[in-house]
Amino acid sequence: MPQNSVLLDIDTESGVATVTLNRPEALNVLDDTLCAHLHDALSQVESNSDVRAVVLQGAGPHFMAGGDIKSFHVTLDQAPAERRQWFEQLLASAHESIIRIRHMEKPVLASVRGAVAGFGLSLMNSCDLAVAADDAYFTMAYCNIGTSPDGSGTYGLPRIVGLKRAMEIALLGERFDARQAFELGLVNRIVPATALADTTRSLAVRLAAGPTRALGRTKRLLNESLSRTLIEQLLAEQVSFARCAMEPDFECGVRAFVERRKPVFNGR
Repeated sequence: MPQNSVLLDIDTESGVATVTLNRPEALNVLDDTLCAHLHDALSQVESNSDVRAVVLQGAGPHFMAGGDIKSFHVTLDQAPAERRQWFEQLLASAHESIIRIRHMEKPVLASVRGAVAGFGLSLMNSCDLAVAADDAYFTMAYCNIGTSPDGSGTYGLPRIVGLKRAMEIALLGERFDARQAFELGLVNRIVPATALADTTRSLAVRLAAGPTRALGRTKRLLNESLSRTLIEQLLAEQVSFARCAMEPDFECGVRAFVERRKPVFNGR
């Protein structure tokens, strides 16, 4: 019986869901089955009110080494129009997961090690935070197989590193290490590979213990700020703050501050 290409573990006690890309023998590369399984797993964590933070990781020593080039090779026997349709369907499915991560009103934390290439880099960049092991390495790689990026790579990268740096990363396809990724702002923290799981867990539990709805609204405000004017953003902040002020977590936080104690949010 074939293994599930994406595993989902939900710890209801901590509120953390862990989504694991599970093709370690193939460096967790993207194919149509993994696309479908990833979409299903993300749908489940988004709709589950017990989940307050999400970790996205790869099984084995790598996060994701991009697309499944072996399956790409099979399409070379198809007529160009048929090949085009196959790739459009594959990427439409993959892009549903990118959209879900970006729009999910729960923090999503990428935990990466080893290869973070192609769609894997785009997938990491779509997450809200990223922790990298010191053995992680990164590359856009698309130019090496004669194609352009996908997975929102051309959307997220210039916004994170700036246009000139994004051009260099995408057009040259060079490999860079975790320290360079940190300096470029692509990852938030670098830790020894042996500490990656514990560091990721600690951050995820911390996020899950926060005011979930307020964090979700903060995530939305930051994402949408990139396409708004200052006046539009100020209005959005006004509306969001007022909505947060109506909810129990706001009452909890304010009371705890006045009483000089640590708040215990319930995500409501």
